[in-house]
Amino acid sequence: MTSATAKPQDAKPAVPPKGGLAGKQITFGKAGKVKPFNKKELIGIFRGLSSMLRAQINTADALKYYGQGLPNKVIADTLARIRDDIAAGVNVHEAFRRTGRFSDMVVGLIQAGADAGQLHQAFASLATRFTKELHFNKAIRKATTMPAVVITILSGAFIVSQVKIVPQVEEMLKSVRQEPDGLTAISFAVAHTTQKIWPIVVGIAVGIIVTIWRSEKIRNMIMGLAMSKWRLLRLLVMSLRQMTFLSTIRLLHANGINLAKSIRISANSVKGTPFYYELREAADKYENSGVPLSTAFSKYTSVDTQVVHMLSIGEKSASLDSQLEMLTTMYEEDAENYMTTFTAAVNFAVLIIAVGLIAAVFIGTFFPIFLMGPKMMQGGMGG
Repeated sequence: MTSATAKPQDAKPAVPPKGGLAGKQITFGKAGKVKPFNKKELIGIFRGLSSMLRAQINTADALKYYGQGLPNKVIADTLARIRDDIAAGVNVHEAFRRTGRFSDMVVGLIQAGADAGQLHQAFASLATRFTKELHFNKAIRKATTMPAVVITILSGAFIVSQVKIVPQVEEMLKSVRQEPDGLTAISFAVAHTTQKIWPIVVGIAVGIIVTIWRSEKIRNMIMGLAMSKWRLLRLLVMSLRQMTFLSTIRLLHANGINLAKSIRISANSVKGTPFYYELREAADKYENSGVPLSTAFSKYTSVDTQVVHMLSIGEKSASLDSQLEMLTTMYEEDAENYMTTFTAAVNFAVLIIAVGLIAAVFIGTFFPIFLMGPKMMQGGMGG
């Protein structure tokens, strides 16, 4: 069944805007200061539009109906701009692009869906893709955020105990004229060192966090080092990255985008990683040098050998879409398994660190009191 998106108003050639709202949209899109919608917002938009297009509602009306009554005024205004552009004769994908709130991958798939008269399918595919991405993003945050919070709180508790509580214990000993010895002396020495260096250590830690957050180069360097030392992390990250760009290639190629362009657009989904430049080079070699796709991936990217092998089979048997779908499913399953193992490993490591910090707080704060209790009592009686 052909979707209502194939109606003439959706396929009109783009015409230059003539003032008014349509004319302002170009500035709006080119300003480069517009914040893209997050994945949760995109899922809602594309699911809603897809369901209405499947019900044979044309694109302009679908945008109108979905935008009406939305509590999020930014989304409602953006959809209204898109609808006005389409009514003015602008192609659907160009209308989405002008807003500046949709990635090249999204625009490319919308273009493929509109050209094939299957825009509803393109929107449904996008919703599915972002749903999977959101799932993995939540899993990563769950595996890393809580451990970071726990360690930070316990580290703060340790510093407070060394800076505020231990000095009070020392004063108690001095008041009864007792000198610390053995483990008590060591505990006080640790506290003295902590009191001197904790502002420096905290400042360095904050500086490192800010530097990592702001510098993509340093993030990649640290991630590369961590991946080289921890095999589980490397398997997880490589699975997530390969799943991401392979699913994007499949999505675009299956909806009519030529393979070289699909690869270039998919590179944007892993921007900030080594795969970004590798994929773009592979696309250029495949398109301009005439080398087979599997050879381009083998020579110019660091993908797994399994990817190269299955792409080669897909080229030889004219089943590239099927092989890409199989690879995407395989890496999704691998990523799920590695994520479960990674979460368990991180939780165990956090448990060990937490026990260590709690023990440090206890030993540094209460152990001296326990050890020096008898002497304090004797000193008090002697006084």
